Amino acid sequence: MREPRAFSTDRLELLPLRVGYAEEMAEVLADPGLHTFIGGRPATADELRARYERQLAGSPDPAVTWWNWVIRLRAEGRPTGTLQATVEEPVAEIAWVVGAPWQGRGIAKEAAAGLFRHLAGVSGVREVIAHIHPDHAASAAVARAAGLRPTGECHEGEERWRGLLSRG
Repeated sequence: MREPRAFSTDRLELLPLRVGYAEEMAEVLADPGLHTFIGGRPATADELRARYERQLAGSPDPAVTWWNWVIRLRAEGRPTGTLQATVEEPVAEIAWVVGAPWQGRGIAKEAAAGLFRHLAGVSGVREVIAHIHPDHAASAAVARAAGLRPTGECHEGEERWRGLLSRG
């Protein structure tokens, strides 16, 4: 599978990224606090458009696939964050971000756990990893809910979390 497929969980729709989401996502991701652990600053709508165009063009490495989704909370009918997987078989590295107004409602946990299950159906993917800042307790809780466990390995100040997919 080279293109991401939409999938859903109990409360969420995970929709493949489109450039047209940039304006709305600039509002969702506007809180500077979202950058406490990852650095940088909130992107403008124009910056997100350019980023989304690059992401949708795909990785320059043919062995690497970039999948990106917008997290839509069905009850509110609007995006609340993003979810991504960088796949270089047999590994998928995942990441997530949920806008500040929607944090603390289990959205990231549900989205990441849904992605873990979704990836179990992707041929060639056997392992899922995420990199979590050691002081980011909320992201650690998301990783744990997704089925990942800390490895004790650190890279660029973040701990590697890992989960093996079971087929069955």
